[in-house]
Amino acid sequence: METPENALAAKKLGREEKHHHDGEGCKCCEEKISGEHEEESPIAAIIKIAVSGALFVASFFLHGALQYAILAAAYLIVGYEVIINAIKELVTEFSIDEEFLMTIATVGAWCIGEGTEAVAVMLFYSVGELLEDIACERSRKSITALLSLRPDTLTLKRGDSEEVVPLEQAGVGDIAIFAPGERIAVDGVILSGETAVDNSALTGESLPEEKKPGDPVYGGGLNKTGVIEVKITKPYAQSSSARILELVENARDKKAKAERFITRFAKKYTVAVVLLAIFIAFVCPAFTGYAETFRGWLYRGLTLLVVSCPCAFVISVPLGFFAGIGCASKNGILVKGAASIEAMAKISAVALDKTGTVTAGNLSVEKIVGGDDVLTLAAHAECRSTHPIAKAIVKAYGEPDHALVSDVVEEAGRGVYATVSGDRIFVGRSSSPEGGIAVSVEKNGNEIGKIYLSDAIKPDSRTAIESLKNIGVQKVVMLSGDRRQAAEEAAKQAGIDEARAELSPEGKCDELQKIRSESGITAFVGDGINDAPVLAMADVGVAMGGLGSDAAIETADVVILDDRLSRLPAALKISKRTMKIVYQCVAIAFLAKLAVIVLELMGYAGMWAAVFADVGVTVICILNSLRAFNYRVR
Repeated sequence: METPENALAAKKLGREEKHHHDGEGCKCCEEKISGEHEEESPIAAIIKIAVSGALFVASFFLHGALQYAILAAAYLIVGYEVIINAIKELVTEFSIDEEFLMTIATVGAWCIGEGTEAVAVMLFYSVGELLEDIACERSRKSITALLSLRPDTLTLKRGDSEEVVPLEQAGVGDIAIFAPGERIAVDGVILSGETAVDNSALTGESLPEEKKPGDPVYGGGLNKTGVIEVKITKPYAQSSSARILELVENARDKKAKAERFITRFAKKYTVAVVLLAIFIAFVCPAFTGYAETFRGWLYRGLTLLVVSCPCAFVISVPLGFFAGIGCASKNGILVKGAASIEAMAKISAVALDKTGTVTAGNLSVEKIVGGDDVLTLAAHAECRSTHPIAKAIVKAYGEPDHALVSDVVEEAGRGVYATVSGDRIFVGRSSSPEGGIAVSVEKNGNEIGKIYLSDAIKPDSRTAIESLKNIGVQKVVMLSGDRRQAAEEAAKQAGIDEARAELSPEGKCDELQKIRSESGITAFVGDGINDAPVLAMADVGVAMGGLGSDAAIETADVVILDDRLSRLPAALKISKRTMKIVYQCVAIAFLAKLAVIVLELMGYAGMWAAVFADVGVTVICILNSLRAFNYRVR
């Protein structure tokens, strides 16, 4: 049985191994997606293609040796690097890839006197490569634009002076100053100043948040209106923006099963294609009169090499996943890898933590029983207490007049005594049959009313649960460590099917195993340190990124950056659409290539049709994959 410890260890092992290359698939195509492969600039590629294309067109108006020379020049301009790369891969890596296929096919075309088709194949292949690079770069930039969250320096307050220092030199406890229009570099708490902060780069929320002294701010937010002094609470490496950037980098290293299958398939498929082309070119003629038909069969074998190039598979599938991850990031959802996209598309059950996930995670006044002075007297009596109940009561009232309060005595576990405007007031816990928290308010020894508090559900929780059911989630369960009565009440308000309460972290893992055995692929959504084991064990672990603990965020597969539960059905919709697009790309590429191969073996298709089945279909698949990035979640 999978234990919480084993699940966490597996997650850790996966992270430690993320930098090791698994040796599978088309390295060239994978590097285009990851951005690790150094590509020539698009301008240089466009110039080469334009020059080669012009020479290619000019060759149609020439004859003899001059035409041959012009075609050779056009071929070498766009094909030189392809040929060199093919040779290097074959010699150093013993690898046969699409560049090797292009080289063999075009050199063979030259050998049988089809120089025009050789140039056409290499020219269109280069155009396809350019379009692939541009498309991959666009998708990559959609995510790595998050790098703008990291300023290089920040201004620290040193006594009465200010000093600009490298970001890495700022430490916990330092006071940083951020001017309007400046990117907030670190997590901290505002000491002075008021402003509006644009957190859209972190959460996807378009409306700025009003901030005042005592409010937290997070690295990556944009200071909009006022100068603020911020006490740093975390080093940059642990800040919100740094965590996001790290997760983005890690997202490239986690491959979905479909993606791994495509890369393994492409590697074996390429070798099989080469062997089949050799068979067609050199064995088939023996059965039909070798000398008479050798040239025709050789031409068919070379055409097969072109049409069978696996570019459409190995580019469009990873690009589709990467575009899906980019789309999720635009919607305030950070997906750590393609494997999570694939798993989310198949989720049939969702388990939810209560506090901070379904509910807001803090107490608020729900109801007041008694006269108008109940809240007033309670807020004044509690105004100097730091207890969460006291803070909730004061927040509901507003700003108490401290001058009216004296003789405050706080008894741990009982309540607060205080003199307010000459009257002796007591505020303390009371029993509540409704499952929430009840506070009794007494004036001069007599109870004058009660204040009921609760951890209210988030405004979008009920809508989120309804959306999950509408998109095919069969079961939604609350797994909570809270009291049964409180958990059941919150589940009822949110429309959750069932609440299982008073659970330890191990208990949550056991309950998740039961849900998974009953319903299939299951996601767990949580935010606390105690949720880390069950997040690791779930098929898809989803952490609340705003209020969530570092342990929960590190362990999870998906992070909801703004703590809105309604982002979860959006993530599932994005995943389902991404997988649909990936399968479409595979089907388009396979059917198009199969059709041209059949026609080519029958003698009805030539090199031009092969070029379309390779480059044309690849471009179609790429454009289809990019639809995943532009998807708008409703």
